[in-house]
Amino acid sequence: MTPHNLKDWTRARLRDWFSEHNERPFRADQVFTWLYQKNVSDWDGMSNLAKSTRQLLIDNFHLPRLTRVAERVSQDDSRKYLLGLQDGKTIETVLMPHHDHHTVCVSSQVGCAMGCSFCVTGKMGLIRNLSAGEIVEQVVEARRDATGLPLRNIVFMGMGEPFHNYDQVMTALEILTDEYGFNFSQRRVTVSTSGLVPQIRRFGQERVKANLAISLNGSSDTVRGRLMPVNKRYNLAQLVQVCQEFPLEARKRITFEYILLKGITDSIDDAKSLIRLLHGVKFKINLIPFNAAPDSEYQRSDWEQIQRFQRYLLDRGVVATLRISKGQDIQGACGQLRSEQGLAVEEEVG
Repeated sequence: MTPHNLKDWTRARLRDWFSEHNERPFRADQVFTWLYQKNVSDWDGMSNLAKSTRQLLIDNFHLPRLTRVAERVSQDDSRKYLLGLQDGKTIETVLMPHHDHHTVCVSSQVGCAMGCSFCVTGKMGLIRNLSAGEIVEQVVEARRDATGLPLRNIVFMGMGEPFHNYDQVMTALEILTDEYGFNFSQRRVTVSTSGLVPQIRRFGQERVKANLAISLNGSSDTVRGRLMPVNKRYNLAQLVQVCQEFPLEARKRITFEYILLKGITDSIDDAKSLIRLLHGVKFKINLIPFNAAPDSEYQRSDWEQIQRFQRYLLDRGVVATLRISKGQDIQGACGQLRSEQGLAVEEEVG
């Protein structure tokens, strides 16, 4: 029998497994504490487990780690990791420091099937989904370098469409927010989607109430359809409707990420259309100046126009933040992540 990756399992599932093997269920609580709070990565380190219990775990589970294939450090102290998976494929993860905490940006897939024209990851196509354990292990790796300041926020904004790998992402969220796991506050975890309407509706009914962010990037079907093929399947009317119906806790809003592309999405008319489009939704806008990649067909909006766009929204009562992406000099910002497999694919088709 092939051993299971224990980090693919929720604590509830592990408790049930212990019961089935005539072990007390609270052993799962102890194992989770060792793995995710005390950073123990081997069975021998779990000192409060009986030898027979540890042998049972050894016989049925393994604890694979991601390997650091490469690491780059930005001028702003962000760190981008190229992490190796057990099958030889690679993903990228970014650790970003802020004045009082760190944020980790995790990947949910090797590559991405969404094909957004402004995103480097999209050029890879989808190679495969990540398991929950491979998602969780990215946080483990990033936490090793989050010294001095706490690792407080997690954003699912790395490689891949999280809702295209829905079940594994939800399992990872359960582990990350489990009180015996990482114990992250659900308010500090954000899942970003390109706009998969059925999964957004399903996400609203989940027990784990992480923040929802949606890559909007266009205020008309014409513009958004040009940038994001997903809009051909789920247009703006469908997307806005599911957002209007999305259950939100008090003081929570849906974040709409809006990329500013020179001459395409950055006019005042675009800002006016954005306000009209989102009428009836509890929302905030996160404006993202385009992070250029080699050979991109797009350009970043002029700084003056970016400020003008933001000011127009603010003056009309819209919560509109400006994301100054970290790690741009190491190709670690929004839309810039890719793996060695992605580079190989580009070389083959280019």
